[in-house]
Amino acid sequence: MHPLYSKALVRLVLLLGISTLTGYVCVSRSHHRVPLFGQADFSWQLRTHKGNGATTSLDARVDAARLIMEFVLSGSSSRPYVSSGLLFRDSNGKPALLDWSRFDKISVEARCLPAGTIRISLATFDDKLSRVDDLMTYRSPSAYINCDQDGAHAELDLAHLTVPQWWVDSNKLNPSDLGYSLAKVAQIEVGTSTASGVGIPSRIEIANIELHERKYGYLYFLAAFLTVAWAGFGFWFVRQYAVVLANDLHARMQKDVPLVAYQQLALETHREKGKSAILRLLATRYADPGLDLETVVTETGVNRNKVNDILKAETGYTFIGYVNKLRLTEAARLLVENTGASIAEIAYSVGYRNSSYFIKLFKQEYQCTPKAFRDACKKDAREPAR
Repeated sequence: MHPLYSKALVRLVLLLGISTLTGYVCVSRSHHRVPLFGQADFSWQLRTHKGNGATTSLDARVDAARLIMEFVLSGSSSRPYVSSGLLFRDSNGKPALLDWSRFDKISVEARCLPAGTIRISLATFDDKLSRVDDLMTYRSPSAYINCDQDGAHAELDLAHLTVPQWWVDSNKLNPSDLGYSLAKVAQIEVGTSTASGVGIPSRIEIANIELHERKYGYLYFLAAFLTVAWAGFGFWFVRQYAVVLANDLHARMQKDVPLVAYQQLALETHREKGKSAILRLLATRYADPGLDLETVVTETGVNRNKVNDILKAETGYTFIGYVNKLRLTEAARLLVENTGASIAEIAYSVGYRNSSYFIKLFKQEYQCTPKAFRDACKKDAREPAR
């Protein structure tokens, strides 16, 4: 493996680890929870309510941050219910409206004896309808949860609670007017439902009431960090790859200097007439698109098999391989020296009628396209000698 790839792999693994750790920390911290009873300035008044003719006594209290209700449903109505609410107060003991608009969920731990379904609702102030001293005029978006004696964790989506139809009807509103605002919340309430048992001693406990909010600052930081980190890695790799490519191409060109100077080939060393004739012909006619093995055989008088044997012995290439080597080496020189010529013009000047075929052969020889070769050599030329 090339040293650059080894170094890049190490950095990639390290960056993946850092990105994963940073992502975990940021995502975890973006899910922020605020305990309802854990707020330093949180003040409330316990409020109970009996409805639909419920005559049973209700014992409600808050003990160790738990709302506890003990009751027996009874009464003249077929659907009696009871509820207990935490009515928010300010430091002076006056009704307060809390802004919960930044929260998206509320979670509770609910325990019911016997098992049943309970209702959790809010009282939200409506600027057009609500009167400060009358909670019945407040919108009361609600949700139902199931619980039993073992306890259940429930999370309610604060944006998708349901305003009771009876409240809409009693206020003579359009049936579709089911919206509410969390900017002014006056109370959180827990109550029974139509599924609650009648005539049975019952107990409801609500604990660990927490408000959930999403701190998007952590997510924005994560996005910025990942963008900068990975862009930096990509920039470093491309830059290093360009340096390695330039060095590699420079080494290849140095290796091919004898071929670049093909016109100064010491043909005197080829004492045999056939060898000299073949090498001279290829050195002077390589750029002819029509040059083929039959042309060499005809003009030198050397048979087909002998031509390939001579070239293999003298250059290590077959006829086609040697001609391509001469053409591609000259093309490499022209790409560096004749920067105004297009790739197609250079391909044609060294004997290729098809520029796509030329690019394919060039890439096989130099592991990059002619354009990348030219750019890399330009960059190499601009860098000061070290």
